[in-house]
Amino acid sequence: MRRRSMLAGVVSTVGGMAVAGAGTAEAKPLGLKDYRLVNLAHVNDPDRTSVYPGDPAFTMSTVTTVPEDGFYLQYVQQGEHTGTHWGAPSHFNEGEPHADELDVEDLFLPAVKIDVRERARRDADYAVSVADLQRWEREHGRIPKEAAIVLWTGWEDRWGTPRFYNQDRSGQMHQPGFSLAAAQWLVDTGRLGRRGALGTDTFSVEPAVDTAYSVSKLLYREHRISLEVLANLAELPETGAHVLVGGTVNRRGSGSPASIYAFVPKR
Repeated sequence: MRRRSMLAGVVSTVGGMAVAGAGTAEAKPLGLKDYRLVNLAHVNDPDRTSVYPGDPAFTMSTVTTVPEDGFYLQYVQQGEHTGTHWGAPSHFNEGEPHADELDVEDLFLPAVKIDVRERARRDADYAVSVADLQRWEREHGRIPKEAAIVLWTGWEDRWGTPRFYNQDRSGQMHQPGFSLAAAQWLVDTGRLGRRGALGTDTFSVEPAVDTAYSVSKLLYREHRISLEVLANLAELPETGAHVLVGGTVNRRGSGSPASIYAFVPKR
């Protein structure tokens, strides 16, 4: 029942999630026609998809073909965190909700984008600080409560190459992310409410050198999720968009390979 009600809930929410010309006598609610959809997910391709070290290999094989069987079908084998994906609270914390225990509201969120590409270019281990978030707010306004807060690190341009892993000689990956202090500030100030998400175009929301996954463990409390290995972030504005998170919902799932779409207001 929850899944069948998802589309109706999303359409209703989109219709009322923004107002054109707010503060004027002509203000009107925006409808679906006032938004364009942006795909924030990479295509899953065994020849290009970077899999987190130690995760199951991603394979696809052809089961049937139209000439021989009358229909075309592939057999897909992958972990729940293959390619662009979202993580459920249970991914790192016992007793927190699994993928099938979330609500539709957990998967449809206002979104903001924080561009840290230049800092990440200079320092692959860059950890986004509280000062970075406060600087962003001075320019763009307060981060909406219960939003998807997305880092644009530039790592999406490395997808499908060894540079995405960015491993040193010891095998340690180097990717940027949120510092634990920044994530704690988002929680403590209510900006990351009971629901919400942290997002990134890398493998994880914390820098890869944080092998304790401290930000993920803090994030995955209550109904918060992660959005990882995002794509096409140049098309996501700093403010004003919403993200809709899809994917297979497995019983007791830790997350899912995802189709993630941004509803971006037309300017």
